[in-house]
Amino acid sequence: MKISKFMKGTVALALAGVALAACSGESTEKVVKVGVLVADVSGEEALGFKSYLQNYVAKQYNYEFIYSPQIESAEQAKSQAETFIGQNCKAIIDMADKNRGDLAKLCNDNQVYFAIGSGMMSDEDFAASKSLEYFVGQIGPNMTTEYETGLAMGQYYKDAKNVTKIGVYGAFIPNPMHLYRMAGLLTGLGDTYKGATGQNIVFTVFGDGAQFDASNIAGDVAIDYCAGFDNEGAIFATVGQIIAKNPDAFLSVGMTTTFFADTLDGAGVEYSDIDSFTSANGNHMKNGSLGYLAGKYSSSLGPVFAAIKSAIDGKAIRTEAGEAFSLSQGYWTAKSSEEFEKFQSADSVENPIFNKTLLDSLIGLSYTEFVNEVAKDRTPQ
Repeated sequence: MKISKFMKGTVALALAGVALAACSGESTEKVVKVGVLVADVSGEEALGFKSYLQNYVAKQYNYEFIYSPQIESAEQAKSQAETFIGQNCKAIIDMADKNRGDLAKLCNDNQVYFAIGSGMMSDEDFAASKSLEYFVGQIGPNMTTEYETGLAMGQYYKDAKNVTKIGVYGAFIPNPMHLYRMAGLLTGLGDTYKGATGQNIVFTVFGDGAQFDASNIAGDVAIDYCAGFDNEGAIFATVGQIIAKNPDAFLSVGMTTTFFADTLDGAGVEYSDIDSFTSANGNHMKNGSLGYLAGKYSSSLGPVFAAIKSAIDGKAIRTEAGEAFSLSQGYWTAKSSEEFEKFQSADSVENPIFNKTLLDSLIGLSYTEFVNEVAKDRTPQ
């Protein structure tokens, strides 16, 4: 077939354009878009993850991370996921924890990869989803880790701080992640819930229709309880009432540094949280009353990105049975400003633990190799 002069000119111009782009260092590769579903848009942990993805990962790879508004319901999560799919996102990272089983199926039906970057699916949802081709997997503290993190906090304040009366913030109970932390915290303090201890507290609460009633708490340490953040005015009033009773400490299973840090700093009440190693929390520990923080470091989200990129590149990381993976990560714990600064300096947006070199080494690994790398203890010594 003969090629016309016009076609020859068009081809020549196209090739010239490619050559010029190559010479100028510009990439002709399309940006890969990833949607991120979040339930929290203002918390220190959420902001740390966002900064890592948008200010580090996106600059190292040809990726764009599009964040959702605050997700407050399963319906909103589904609608936002559909919006991401319509925007030609190649993957969705879920950190909203709203009906994850249905989201995994929705993404699979639309050939969009789905991964969980914070918390974990219920065992039932994971069992139903793990064979889906486009479900990448989940990396984060499992429920046993969440329980043990709360347990260590409770034991520390009971044994090392000798508390006898405290305030406790329940955050997003009955979210399983926060409920397991609460079960550990109560057990570590020597308290019970309806006579139950350990993880049996969780089973008791869900046996009551996922209703947590603090009047059922009894034991060694007296507790004034503040429920989840549903009514801002009422919650701050309750925290104020707890502070007025001069508690030995104010312990939390999440989000206290986001909502109440300034109030507690001003009152001089020591508090704890399960959150992340960000500069704001560092200031609260150095200049305020934050005395204990179990936290994630921002680039701990790195392996989730590596797994997503592996799948998009056609090198999906699957178990030997060809299923999505489920891997647990733990927390770092700081009890002093010096410990906090050591942890914080080890992981920054400019120099994260999961930097490009480490991320590149994870991409395309076998399942066993990937598990071994994710499981390594990267706690600064």
